[in-house]
Amino acid sequence: MKRILIAEDEDVIRDFIVINMRRAGYEVTDVDSGQRALEVFSENAGNFDIVLLDVMMPGVDGFEVCKQIRAASPSIGIIMLSAKTQEMDKVSGLMLGADDYIAKPFSPTELLARVDAVHRRVSMAQGGTAPSSDIISGEFVLNTKSRSLTKRGRQVDLTQMEFQIMEFFISHPNVAMDRTEILTHVWGEDYYGDVKIVDVNIRRLRMKIEDDASKPKHILTIWGYGYKWVD
Repeated sequence: MKRILIAEDEDVIRDFIVINMRRAGYEVTDVDSGQRALEVFSENAGNFDIVLLDVMMPGVDGFEVCKQIRAASPSIGIIMLSAKTQEMDKVSGLMLGADDYIAKPFSPTELLARVDAVHRRVSMAQGGTAPSSDIISGEFVLNTKSRSLTKRGRQVDLTQMEFQIMEFFISHPNVAMDRTEILTHVWGEDYYGDVKIVDVNIRRLRMKIEDDASKPKHILTIWGYGYKWVD
């Protein structure tokens, strides 16, 4: 069963999302505040695949909920919802660990496509049956079964989007990849969002894997084009 937690304080929007997610086969739990979202998440021991969070909820906002849930679960899928279109809102949510960001208003088709795309990646992490396989790149070891990454023997906590980017990079060392190529490989050909989501995830990855994120040695920028992995 596909399990989703929805936190949205506007009743009409929440009901719209709930109806469409249930029609698509999701088991839905919905709440009307950030505080309640954290409580339900804790009460259920994080037993959800996806969390859909409105940014502008009273009290505990979506950003804080995202931060706390991501700290508790690197593998869960998190999608932010907001009526705001400012770039900084999108960047803030993604930097806190969200996998995607949907601007209101949105259609049922877009909503389902974005949720399904994140769910596919979560499912890959939860149900991997392939033999364990290590990919070694310098001081990094990426395990494709546990979907984990270590650097000098120490675990690096990655979201599923970050893991897929790392797997793509490490499997293609010293190859310049444009942003659209990375976007298509990780988020899928039918992704509705902005290619800038790649840049934000790269920024987040650098903070986790580089000794000095301001002077990256592994994920290099190819100006005007994309990125390249160097081990």
